[in-house]
Amino acid sequence: MTGRVTMPVIGLVGGVGAGKSTAADQFAALGCTLIDADKIGHELLADEEVCRELRSRWGERVFRSDGFVDRAALADIVFKHSSELDALNQIMHPRIGGRIARRIEQAQRDCEVPAVVLDAATLFEAGWDNMCTHVVFVAAPHDRRVSGAASKGMDRQEWLLREKSQISLDNKRAKCYCTLDNSSSVSHLCEQVRRVFQRVVHQADRP
Repeated sequence: MTGRVTMPVIGLVGGVGAGKSTAADQFAALGCTLIDADKIGHELLADEEVCRELRSRWGERVFRSDGFVDRAALADIVFKHSSELDALNQIMHPRIGGRIARRIEQAQRDCEVPAVVLDAATLFEAGWDNMCTHVVFVAAPHDRRVSGAASKGMDRQEWLLREKSQISLDNKRAKCYCTLDNSSSVSHLCEQVRRVFQRVVHQADRP
């Protein structure tokens, strides 16, 4: 795209179960490169160096009998104790951030990609918002967030612990470029995504 100042990098944040993945998928359907920070984190749990650090901190209790990380056991520890979550973040966030940066660089070399979308629940906590040109907040009512989390196998107690481990929703929203309202239909959310996409990409294409 000629005249582009910089390729937009749109960060997506919101409460646990708010519908960030649905919004992210719609951005991807519009041609954006999607980067899923949670997926990168899961990939890194198979990294030998990461496993050594996890084992050094928590021992065999966070590993399954087949040698792979037991994500449920690890989550049960870190989301109940902030110091343990801090320790995990010190291990994971720099590595996740490095992979995010490399994938953004790859996308920016592709002239067919209109924008990059970064789906990251802890975008602000990890400082990854510094890699974004815009951050968008996905808002959803309490009951919808609970049911959204449940659809991913998360019970109410786990949902509460994860919500409390992040900065408040009001603080997140205040830091964002705009808000997507996920209080009604998927089609309504998708239409909002389309409008934000057009506005952000249009701004980037101005000479």
